Amino acid sequence: MIEVTNLTKKFGNTISLDSVSVSFKEGDYVALMGPNGAGKTTLIRLILGYYIPNNGEVFIDGLNPMKNRVEVLKNISFVPQLPPPIKLSLDELINYVVVSSGTPKDKIFYYAKEMELDLIPNLSKSFFKLSGGMKQKLLIAISLANSGSISIYDEPTANLDPKARENFYRLLKENEDKKISLFVTHRLDELEGIINRQIYMDLGKIVSDERI
Repeated sequence: MIEVTNLTKKFGNTISLDSVSVSFKEGDYVALMGPNGAGKTTLIRLILGYYIPNNGEVFIDGLNPMKNRVEVLKNISFVPQLPPPIKLSLDELINYVVVSSGTPKDKIFYYAKEMELDLIPNLSKSFFKLSGGMKQKLLIAISLANSGSISIYDEPTANLDPKARENFYRLLKENEDKKISLFVTHRLDELEGIINRQIYMDLGKIVSDERI
């Protein structure tokens, strides 16, 4: 369970998140929507423990993501909109994920294949030098292979071609289980049949929160 209470985050004089309270429970598949600058990504990064809030609290299964960072992140898979500048080779990155999170290597290879990413001939290549689409496919494969109870996707299909998007959403439907999945997205139509809750944000606040 994710519990957010009166959460505020400022950057200088700009309020990015304005006293937001919201909770996510097992079985929630949530589309988090709103214009650029609405506070969606700030909320996600506070949940992940990337930022220190100016006010309010976040608890994930009763744990503070800043104070219990390692334990909390073991239970979360996250695919960002822009892949991080990782300089490891694919082989090194995959092995790091396996050791640090316990994600089965064979499952990463399986989901990479389902995303039409052939890992074998690319294992010695630097993740940093891959195309945007290849990076995103690998990050998606890792997230799907992870057995954690929380999955967070921040515009995960931004760098994907239509076929890869189709594969991603097919795999999501095939792997539905009782976890929490949050999707920051502008493509609500693509999530039809996957999400059961829609949250709309604007100016750092939650404007609407509906079950669908």
